[in-house]
Amino acid sequence: MADTSISLSQALELTRTGDVWIFRGKSVPDRAIQITTNSPVNHVGMSLVVDDLPPLMWHAELGRSLPDVWTGTHQRGVQLHDLRDAVLVWGRKYGQRAWLRQLDPEAGQAMEDAALRTVARLDGTPFPSTVQLAGRWARGRLPLRLPPLGDRRGARPEGAALESAYCAEVIALTYEAMGLLPAGRRPGYYDPGRFWSGDGLRLEGGATLGGEIRVDLPED
Repeated sequence: MADTSISLSQALELTRTGDVWIFRGKSVPDRAIQITTNSPVNHVGMSLVVDDLPPLMWHAELGRSLPDVWTGTHQRGVQLHDLRDAVLVWGRKYGQRAWLRQLDPEAGQAMEDAALRTVARLDGTPFPSTVQLAGRWARGRLPLRLPPLGDRRGARPEGAALESAYCAEVIALTYEAMGLLPAGRRPGYYDPGRFWSGDGLRLEGGATLGGEIRVDLPED
């Protein structure tokens, strides 16, 4: 990844809805995810910057260190957090380094509305167990029979109403709703490594994600 770096304060000033945050840790579970997905990252989140609210992070995790902005409660699974607090927790508590990838062009009002509808739909969805996560990831790489081209708008695989969701899946579903990724992938097709620049993820409509910008945490 590139050596370009900015402070967390600068990142909070720069980030807009749809920007991607990726994280890399050194714990055994972190390394297992990195090895399995053949990428240097193990967690992904998305910025949500709306009106006069502070920048928020939309993601899924096992922990419940921070209050969920949507519900006001501490919960596991799919969550909406204050972005600054979330990056600090992942950096200081979980030992993760953070990078920002910016969406170009910026998300418009229709995309922001779609992202908020996805938050309303998915917030609070449980995080899958390790066995579920591994099984879903494996099934996500199997070929999927899609409906005829004219019937694909908004299509989801059969049985795709989710009882659980992990970080990359949440971002992928949000990107689908925003029109940035095609619908119809199996739930496990996306993992954190898909959102690393080395994977070459292709977005719809000419949109792109910029290269990784390392985000340095304050000393205290």
